[in-house]
Amino acid sequence: MTSASSPTVQRSSALTQFILAPNPGPMSLDGTNSYVISASDLNASLVVDPGPADEGHLRRLADRGRVDLILVTHRHADHTAGSARLHELTGAPVRAADPRHCHGGEPLVDGETIRVAGVSVRVLATPGHTSDSVCFHLPDDGAHGSVLTGDTILGRGTTMLDYPDGTLGDYLESLDLLEALGRATVLPAHGPVLPSLAAITNAYRRHRLERLVQIREALDDLGRDATVAAVTDAVYADVDPSVRRAAEMSVAAQLNYLRGRSEG
Repeated sequence: MTSASSPTVQRSSALTQFILAPNPGPMSLDGTNSYVISASDLNASLVVDPGPADEGHLRRLADRGRVDLILVTHRHADHTAGSARLHELTGAPVRAADPRHCHGGEPLVDGETIRVAGVSVRVLATPGHTSDSVCFHLPDDGAHGSVLTGDTILGRGTTMLDYPDGTLGDYLESLDLLEALGRATVLPAHGPVLPSLAAITNAYRRHRLERLVQIREALDDLGRDATVAAVTDAVYADVDPSVRRAAEMSVAAQLNYLRGRSEG
């Protein structure tokens, strides 16, 4: 597949730029933000989340100078489908937490620091959206650093939990980890850049806790053994049909969380 459009390269922070992939949709918002990261004085870069298998998009990423490394934040196809082809175009290894999405590179290790293209990148395991979700912390990117958050934090709206692979317990712990990074710039895989990681993680946690209250109330009305579909009808009554499945997965994750705590 080749895209007819040619999105411009957009500056997202001192060390990063991105090209918007041509894959808009209910889950991907405007499309996947494929990031190109490098120190300004080097003709070398790191690419994060190549996005879909769109030849035009991948060639634009490959044609911006030497690519030394490709990283992916998690397994979903809107982040990984183009990885193997970008590896072919550039020769750069692809690294991910899940070995199945590595091409010529080793799996990522939580807490490791990667030094490439004049930039230091710290790998943070942040499961919840998926079990293999990671974020990439750039401590030297501006006054407060930046974090590429994949789908763990979006630039607009909230993240769905891909249950049973993603769980709410893991996600809340990941929010705690990210909040500790303070005012770092948020570089999400979908949607606009946000100014403060601490502020958005706090808002995300508040949203999740409010949803838990709504689900408890629905269970009080429907019975403790209510189905995911019935709870979704009660809690997400106005949800668009295009994201109904995502709502059901998030409800399933929250039911699992509540029932686990009550049994514990």
